[in-house]
Amino acid sequence: MSRIGRLPVAVPNGVEVKIGTDVVEVKGPKGSLSTPVCSLLKYEQADGHVTLSRIEDNRQTRSQHGLRRTLLANCIEGVTKGFSKGLEVIGVGYRVAVKGNIIELSVGYSHPVLVELPDGIKAAVEGQVLTITGIDKELVGEMAAKIRRIRKPEPYKGKGIKYVTETVRRKVGKSGGKK
Repeated sequence: MSRIGRLPVAVPNGVEVKIGTDVVEVKGPKGSLSTPVCSLLKYEQADGHVTLSRIEDNRQTRSQHGLRRTLLANCIEGVTKGFSKGLEVIGVGYRVAVKGNIIELSVGYSHPVLVELPDGIKAAVEGQVLTITGIDKELVGEMAAKIRRIRKPEPYKGKGIKYVTETVRRKVGKSGGKK
């Protein structure tokens, strides 16, 4: 039995979960999300919890069990708390600014790089730290990764865009190996 899949998903007050034939719709104070239903699993909702159980025990069903439970838990957490990712812009002359739903990055290119945010994603800047927030965990992570890809941190000086929790492994330069 999947250790993650067997755990019930708690549904807090103010969150409404509708289990349909194709999708599970979750509505909460921050918005609404949906996740697809797997036909290999049985969804049951009772007294503030949603449980997922397997219809049959084969490899494909086992692989979907934990995944679908986590996707549902992420939807519920997203509509109650939301998700955020922090990006740090490091480098001399490197700047970040948010203008409406467009992020403007000055990261060493001859022109500023503009990134348009999709619906449901917000950005805020505090100093050199850019925070991406939203209710969809997948979309928040994808936008943060897309922004980081513009200028990855380089290992010699550490310049670039990195996650706040990320540590950049520094390399010794050419003259560091001589004695």
